[in-house]
Amino acid sequence: MALLAAISMAVISCGGNGKKLLPNVSGKAGEVIVVINQAEWEGEVGEELRTLLASDCPFLPQKEPLYTLVNITPADFSNIFQIHRNLLLVDINPAMDSSRVVFRSDVWASPQCVINVLAKDSDAALSLLRNDGRNIQTMLEQAERDRIITNSKKYEESSLRPIVCKFAGGSPYFPVGYKLKKQTDDFLWIAYDTQILQDVFVYKFPATGKDDFSPENLVAKRNEFLKNNVPGMFENTYMTTSNITMPSVEYLKYKGLDFAEMRGFWEVYNDYMGGPFVSHAFYSQDGKEIIVLEGFVYAPKYDKRNYLREVESILYSFEWNNSGRKD
Repeated sequence: MALLAAISMAVISCGGNGKKLLPNVSGKAGEVIVVINQAEWEGEVGEELRTLLASDCPFLPQKEPLYTLVNITPADFSNIFQIHRNLLLVDINPAMDSSRVVFRSDVWASPQCVINVLAKDSDAALSLLRNDGRNIQTMLEQAERDRIITNSKKYEESSLRPIVCKFAGGSPYFPVGYKLKKQTDDFLWIAYDTQILQDVFVYKFPATGKDDFSPENLVAKRNEFLKNNVPGMFENTYMTTSNITMPSVEYLKYKGLDFAEMRGFWEVYNDYMGGPFVSHAFYSQDGKEIIVLEGFVYAPKYDKRNYLREVESILYSFEWNNSGRKD
């Protein structure tokens, strides 16, 4: 416990203004190192952590956890693990002056996410995880997303930005390898096609001011655009929305942009292809149109969580073309 307490203090004291030269993070995308006493990991606290972070990722055709958790005891928390991309350190100590969750970035490496759970006892730790669980998830989601967006900006396929900005008034950041596959007056198809497809659609339609972002309207418009623009391999086949599980819609605000985020499954009508998709729908700057950004994955025989997270992060990188826009 003394070692973990020292680690906790290091995390807490790392918020100064001094710049440190840090190594790059290690570890795989979607992986979280959980530093916790073995007895707690095998007990209620560990079970709560697994429920919070390793439950099934929604809208994937096969079961995959939200995050891949790797348990390390405090005694094993060496330099090799300290530079991991995502760290969750649980310190349960009766000498603790108060119970709290502390969020830090770039403690031992960069860009690193460090979450420290400090609790007097197991019950206090459980209470923290239940009350701050969503904040913990959000911190990890944002860290994973920011790493992808940073790389997309650093290695941007710059030829796409003017095309998408002219079409929609703004654009996501597409990394090198993405290419314009199709363009019409109201539809863009931007593809990254290898053995795995991680493609993005951008389409727009007039706003009516009534039920613009209702699930029914978003699905109906999606099916209309895909039927007209995304044919399958054979005659009378085209992409559409699977109705086996109805898509979910959540209304979010991110960096000043209000949008409807829809998640679901796509399939090819009269064929057997399918996979997950995520879309963001929002008003154009003049409010006259609905702009939709959609990413989908086709990765037969592969796990899809990280591929979907990558294409989803591209959607989150969207910026209006005029930097002086007021939110």
